[in-house]
Amino acid sequence: MVNFGYTMMCEQAGPTELVDNAVRAEGAGFDFAAISDHYNPWLSEQGHSPFAWSVLGAAAYATHDIDLMTMVTCPTRRYHPAVVAQQAATIGVMSQGRFTLGLGAGENLNEHVIGAWPHRTQRHEMLAEALEIIDPLLNGESVRHSGSYYDVPEARLWDVPEEGVPVVVAVSGEESLGIADMADGVVTVQPNASLKRPGKPFYGQVALCYGRDEAECRKRALAEFRWSGLQWPVMAELPDPRAFDAATSFVAEDDVAAAISCGPDVDKHVQAVRRFVDAGCTHVALLQIGGEHQADFIEWARADLLPVLHAAGA
Repeated sequence: MVNFGYTMMCEQAGPTELVDNAVRAEGAGFDFAAISDHYNPWLSEQGHSPFAWSVLGAAAYATHDIDLMTMVTCPTRRYHPAVVAQQAATIGVMSQGRFTLGLGAGENLNEHVIGAWPHRTQRHEMLAEALEIIDPLLNGESVRHSGSYYDVPEARLWDVPEEGVPVVVAVSGEESLGIADMADGVVTVQPNASLKRPGKPFYGQVALCYGRDEAECRKRALAEFRWSGLQWPVMAELPDPRAFDAATSFVAEDDVAAAISCGPDVDKHVQAVRRFVDAGCTHVALLQIGGEHQADFIEWARADLLPVLHAAGA
């Protein structure tokens, strides 16, 4: 059985709206809610970027059954790994075991705010070392660590959920697969079956643009999501929304509409999600484009989309 999730995209809604939407998603029957963790939006048109961990704390308290996760947090620059472990453990306690920690190597867009952005090889080394700190802390162990990138003279978490906190890692290719083998599961934004690890949860995320008017949806997707067509080596390196705006100035509406399902047609959106299910994803997070369109999307998903997806994913 495939689990279908709702994405609380911090870049396109304020903190209160994000929590309200998590509550709506729970009522609509979504299995989990994933949140992005960025310091900046990708494009200025998106217009938001609140602190994800504050939103998660409120969502954990405001919901009762829906699982929560980060998709994903970078534990190497803005946050020290020991602090990430404390954040994850706290949300795990507040949610009564409903939280999964999703981690990734990060992007210049968000992490450069505290200093220089390391090269890709170094970022992967930092992520692997961060896991060496986070995992034992989440297991209730005391940690002393002196490594290439991080020092932890002594740390212990005093509030850890009895169920523990599962840790999943975002991967984009062969280089990051070795790090994913250290974790409990894998996250991807591409329907690539080769990234799946046997016996482990496999999370995917697919962007949709639902609305009654397909032409309006296409325009909205172009305005707010044209960055998504950039390949990861580019996306990881650009420093701010102005750079993403410049890098995507050549993107046409047809380019975006070819990559993102737009409009009211349920079958079109189901086919977009189906690519991830066919790739072996056990969890698929749906991301509706447009902050002011979330309530309509959630209600439509409850009535029309989720019943079809659950039947297809069974």
